[in-house]
Amino acid sequence: MAMTKTRRALKRKKRLELRIITFTVLCLLVVVSFGEMQLKQKNEAYQRQEEELMAQLEKEEQRAREIEELKKYVQTKKYVEEVAKERLGLVYEDEILFKAVE
Repeated sequence: MAMTKTRRALKRKKRLELRIITFTVLCLLVVVSFGEMQLKQKNEAYQRQEEELMAQLEKEEQRAREIEELKKYVQTKKYVEEVAKERLGLVYEDEILFKAVE
């Protein structure tokens, strides 16, 4: 009978150890899964941010091109003539200026 009680005690101990190990593995699995979900969410947020920044970069590059074109246009004779006519009211010597009566 003493052998039987010892065997039962060993079996109980082994079952308890197995349950503890199983519980520990399940806890680790839950923690790892939760961490993975958080990383996926962060990754998606970073991807959205990257797309927004790329779109913003493209807009700024387009704006820089437009500014460069305007810079070239401002240095032309045509621009100087337009500004002189519009703002200063200047005309060439051989031009005739007609003004509307208000």
